Amino acid sequence: MEFRGAYTALSTPFVNGEIDETAYREFIDWQIEQGINGLVPCGTTGEAATLTHEEQGRIIRICVEQAKGRVPVIAGAGSNSTKEAIALTQMAKDAGADAALQITPYYNKPTPQGLVEHFKAIAAEVSLPFVIYNVPGRTGLNLLPAHLKMIVDAVPEAIAVKEATGNLNQAAQVIEQCGKDFNLLSGDDFTVLPLLAVGGVGVISVVSNIMPRAMSDMCAAFFNNEHEAALDLSLKMAPVNRAMFMETNPIPVKTALAMMGIFKNAQFRLPLVSLQDENKPKLKSVLKTAGLL
Repeated sequence: MEFRGAYTALSTPFVNGEIDETAYREFIDWQIEQGINGLVPCGTTGEAATLTHEEQGRIIRICVEQAKGRVPVIAGAGSNSTKEAIALTQMAKDAGADAALQITPYYNKPTPQGLVEHFKAIAAEVSLPFVIYNVPGRTGLNLLPAHLKMIVDAVPEAIAVKEATGNLNQAAQVIEQCGKDFNLLSGDDFTVLPLLAVGGVGVISVVSNIMPRAMSDMCAAFFNNEHEAALDLSLKMAPVNRAMFMETNPIPVKTALAMMGIFKNAQFRLPLVSLQDENKPKLKSVLKTAGLL
């Protein structure tokens, strides 16, 4: 299985503190109409950390139902508790997800062997393709390429990595260690294009929530050897990428979705709060310049 192209780490709309199912279904349709290559519900951008397991299962089911097989769905199903990750992965499989996004366990900082045993235990209970998610800024642990290779060798389900270090040397070593057929995905919108150049096959993106066409077109242009067109799209997205991280993700991107009228509001669950007032005109200016407003 190959995860080629641009996948959106979907934002989750809320209304009155609850999941806005209608808005979510409309958002999924819009993403697919805009040419996105795949969808990732219940990741960091989807505020999975504040969802109950029941809500997480419901969101994945909605996403799979609404996608209707038009694009693959990689469901967020990771945890720092192996037992919990098994339950979430089973939920993702039962909902019909094509793969599970599995974050390296956060806070408890397992050893390399602990990581291997964590993913082996999940796979032993639930056989589903895994995208390992390496995001040391969130987890406090950097999954080095040699240690990823240990996981890949021990767990056939581990067929991809979402590499969110922004370190191109490390990304290149993933391909060196795991081979050219391994799925290297960018988890860092700032470095998608150069990551493709060192052997990547795509991206799980934040900015594609609001610019799905641009991100999918950039990936397609690169794979069609239209490097000038790919560079132009990368440069077009660059200021928007920066704006999406002016505060903690997903605060800016959800605010942008509300400004664009795709979501009814930019509602968050604590401990996340609304974008600071002084940043709202800055975000609006960037979106206007990019032709999104």
